[in-house]
Amino acid sequence: MLLSPKNPALARPVVAEDEPLINTTPLMAPSVVLLFIWMIVPLAMTLWFSVQRYNLLDPTSVGFAWFDNYEFLLTDPALLNAIKNTIALVVGVLAATVVFGVACAVALDAQFPGRGIARLFCIIPFFVMPTVSALVWKNLLMNPVNGLFSWVLKSVGLPAIDWFSNYPLSSIGIIVAWQWIPFATLILLTSLQSLDREQIEAARMDGARGWTLFWNITLPHLYRSITIVVMIETIFLLSVFAEILVTTSGGPGEASTTLPFLIYKTALLDYDVGGASAGGVIAIILANIVAFFLVRTIAHNLER
Repeated sequence: MLLSPKNPALARPVVAEDEPLINTTPLMAPSVVLLFIWMIVPLAMTLWFSVQRYNLLDPTSVGFAWFDNYEFLLTDPALLNAIKNTIALVVGVLAATVVFGVACAVALDAQFPGRGIARLFCIIPFFVMPTVSALVWKNLLMNPVNGLFSWVLKSVGLPAIDWFSNYPLSSIGIIVAWQWIPFATLILLTSLQSLDREQIEAARMDGARGWTLFWNITLPHLYRSITIVVMIETIFLLSVFAEILVTTSGGPGEASTTLPFLIYKTALLDYDVGGASAGGVIAIILANIVAFFLVRTIAHNLER
């Protein structure tokens, strides 16, 4: 180890060219191996069961099914319906969370009495467990007999709406969006805190007000934060399950059956482990396709 000769007072240790570098691979190996096993074992078992005849109700049906499970799923209309419902749910919730998240962030960024309390109450729904929030919405708000929404409609002379029978997927989307709007608000509000106030004042001096100021100053500043919100929420929204199980159980019929719920139904209601594993592999492929294009798009936007 040598010292820099330029300034002894500010000398830095310099590694000599002939000094061997420390190999950190043995130190990293245990964690890397553990992480690899943690990922590869469930994936390997899913791939194995997806090519097996494995039905819990028929223990005599064993052996390799090869691609029969995949062929059955890919020709089953329920799979295409589940994919459509998954896409509709994800896109709808993303649109709602971005729009309302931006609106809430802009509102909470303004100065008004009780702003701290308002921010706290706005973020609270994000910390409510999905099962609890689904029960609250199902029994206290959207219940067609005793729910709050039904009481409001009846008070103005309108008929009550059976939300989970008439609009099952939209109702689930409302519940999920209610949970994720606080997350979007928190990220976007944090981004707004870094917006240069002098830039806003300069725009106001030039005559920018209201919508013009928002469209040309605020929204471009939030663009990167919005892309981050979309990426993170998409990862979690692809696996929405508890809200569907508690409220509609995938019904009526298959109107609110998404891909994760279809896999659950195949495995634990139809007892077809092989078919469910094949569905899991298909879900992994579709999720990776979405993630590939999403990451590329967001990475391109962040470089702008």
